[in-house]
Amino acid sequence: MPIKMKQYLQRLYNGVQENETTARGAQLSYFFVLSIFPLLIFLITLLDYTPLTKQESIEQLSLLLPETAFAVVSQIITEIDAADNFTLFSFGILATIWIASRGVSALIKSINKAYNITKSRSFIKHNAIAVLATFAITLVILLSLSFLVFGEVIGELAFQYLGLEEVFQVLWTPLRYAIPLLITSVSFTLLFLYSPNYRLSLKHVYPGAIFSTLAWTTASQVFAFYVNNFGDYSRIYGSIGGIIVFMIWFYMSSVVILLGGEINAALYDTFYRSSYDTSSQ
Repeated sequence: MPIKMKQYLQRLYNGVQENETTARGAQLSYFFVLSIFPLLIFLITLLDYTPLTKQESIEQLSLLLPETAFAVVSQIITEIDAADNFTLFSFGILATIWIASRGVSALIKSINKAYNITKSRSFIKHNAIAVLATFAITLVILLSLSFLVFGEVIGELAFQYLGLEEVFQVLWTPLRYAIPLLITSVSFTLLFLYSPNYRLSLKHVYPGAIFSTLAWTTASQVFAFYVNNFGDYSRIYGSIGGIIVFMIWFYMSSVVILLGGEINAALYDTFYRSSYDTSSQ
């Protein structure tokens, strides 16, 4: 094995151990649980200003989450729908965005820790990035939902115009899953590119983004299959079983994202740091 590769693997192992990646994943999952419901309020409120319907959006979310966790989200969405959205959007929007951005803020700090960055951004700059990232996440979710809901109709019209309806029917099934996967990969890439208080380029961050995309998608599907078919959390935890499943899913997601950050940090330290004069932003 080349010396550089040994150094990289050693740096990755040390980074995961020293930065307590699994423990930080637990901390992040707590912030994500606090953030997800304000984010849902923000997202569902915005849906009223798009062609998407809440029912269509709920159906698409059910493809990702385990049934018990989806039941919790579905109940919250129903309660939000019954509330006065105009009042919520007018007077509660700033507080909602701020709370929703706390999870992203904690994630940014964790990714910076992977690079052993000691100089942090100012309070205003750090939170501005967190709020902008929250907006970006919301737009990504809306874009993904829009594609899943309207993609088939748009594709059929486009291919019908070209006289290739049969080709589209063959392509739609893989595209239905490939494009949201691509959107997720781009989202992780941007997260790893702009979160660290370093000037990085795409080649510094895409390995971790690819890993996080594939690992997160696989882990989510495997976990959902296990919970739906074998894991009876409701029998153990009763009425809060859905919340427990939600927290476990967030924990898995957090660890996967942090591992992506550690992969990028180890690659940067091993192969790029000596040849790049990278100053803090």
